[in-house]
Amino acid sequence: MKKSWKFISTLCILTLLVTALAACSGSNSPSATNGSPTTTDTTEDTTTPGKDIPTLVWWTIGGQVPNNFSQAIDAMNAYTAEKIGVKIDIKVASWGEWDTKINTIVNTGEPFDIMFTNSGKYSKQVAMGALADITDLVQSETPDLYKLIPEKVWDGTKIGGKYYSVPTYKDSALTQYWVYDDKYVQKYNIDINNIKTLQDLDKPLRSIKSGEGKSFYPLPMTQGEGLNGFFNNYDDLTLGFAPIGVKADDGSRTVVSVLEQPDIMADLKLLHQWYQDGIINPDAPTKTESDKGRPFFAAQAFPGAEVSWQINDAVQKYDMVQHYGPIYTTSTIQGSLNAISANSKYKKEALKYLELVNTDPKLRNMLAFGELDVDYKNVDGEKVIERTSDTWPLAAYSQATFFNLAVTKGAPEDQWEQVKKLNDAATSSTVLGFALDISNLQTEIANCQSVWDKYKYELITGASDPEKMIPKITAELKSAGMDTIMNAAQEQINNYFK
Repeated sequence: MKKSWKFISTLCILTLLVTALAACSGSNSPSATNGSPTTTDTTEDTTTPGKDIPTLVWWTIGGQVPNNFSQAIDAMNAYTAEKIGVKIDIKVASWGEWDTKINTIVNTGEPFDIMFTNSGKYSKQVAMGALADITDLVQSETPDLYKLIPEKVWDGTKIGGKYYSVPTYKDSALTQYWVYDDKYVQKYNIDINNIKTLQDLDKPLRSIKSGEGKSFYPLPMTQGEGLNGFFNNYDDLTLGFAPIGVKADDGSRTVVSVLEQPDIMADLKLLHQWYQDGIINPDAPTKTESDKGRPFFAAQAFPGAEVSWQINDAVQKYDMVQHYGPIYTTSTIQGSLNAISANSKYKKEALKYLELVNTDPKLRNMLAFGELDVDYKNVDGEKVIERTSDTWPLAAYSQATFFNLAVTKGAPEDQWEQVKKLNDAATSSTVLGFALDISNLQTEIANCQSVWDKYKYELITGASDPEKMIPKITAELKSAGMDTIMNAAQEQINNYFK
């Protein structure tokens, strides 16, 4: 499929129902807290005596696991054991350690059945042979799941013409927002509707800094995310590697060194100035988890997303203003995926579980919100819920479609219809449908990623001077094989769009 954004974003991103944000892309949630990888194992057979009910291991992303986590999973397992004869053992990698943890699991061959992944990892995992080809199986075993998700969204997951994951059909086109704590908007009389660019943010952030004092940071950041959506103008070709891309509106589809582009350099210089002036927290390059109640942040989101953030962060009111998108890229579609291990003994069962999550509102709500009558209560059947705790750790954007999920009380009743409208209104990256084949580039990609990992945290949080660091980073990237990757990407793009 060549024509129909993301980041894609993730996750990118943070979303309404991430209990912790961040496009998809790709994204650390605003209220994530430290959490260790946690396992819930329930093996009690609740159906036919003596029948062996498989328990699937599902690695996902989230916050700190609460005391009632096991009870919540037990309730889900009782329900799914009866419905489809399958249980789940959910293991949670915290926001700060997910990247490293998932890489370790895949690299060491640790057993799992289902794994949340995204565009930054997906193509590499496929190239390593870690993920199952579900192209035929998803159509023969789970036809309702296959029919639910639009063809263009399925097409966005293809690698080599095959499906290796189930996309989470949601805000699959990227829409980027600025999010403000309303008390600062009112206190400093900020005209939030006329702030579209990073440069537009300079004056209000400085006003907040001046008024709140030396130890107050109007734009708090963490190392993993920096400013969410910073590289959105460039399609990363599903590589998950910011230094290489094609500008999303470039009709010539020219692959460029993103860090060297004038617009990126200008924005990096502004971030660095903010860091020096105390607008960004000094520990940003090493901080792994966001604090609650941030005065301002950026997020990939959708209408009503602020409602859950308000609950999670104990903020009276967040103001959320769209400033970019919606836009489709292949990476936005790949911003939230669930893949099945190539070594799983239960591939069919795993697909049936993912089908149930995507088609059964009761299970969908339990995964997204936690234990019924503890973490949430039903207000209107399975259609509207009220959150009664802020501790449920799982990121709803990482699980399944939004379109069978309850609306949280306080959000627009037509919230998911608004999300569908955003998808329908999205423009397209000029390279939509293209995914870089990295099978012959793995050494260069690994070497370049290693270089980028050395410097990215300080660069994207404003801690380092881009005028000094970008020439150094670029030289090392070229030595590591960046030109080889760029040349291969350009050749593949030219062939794809003949």
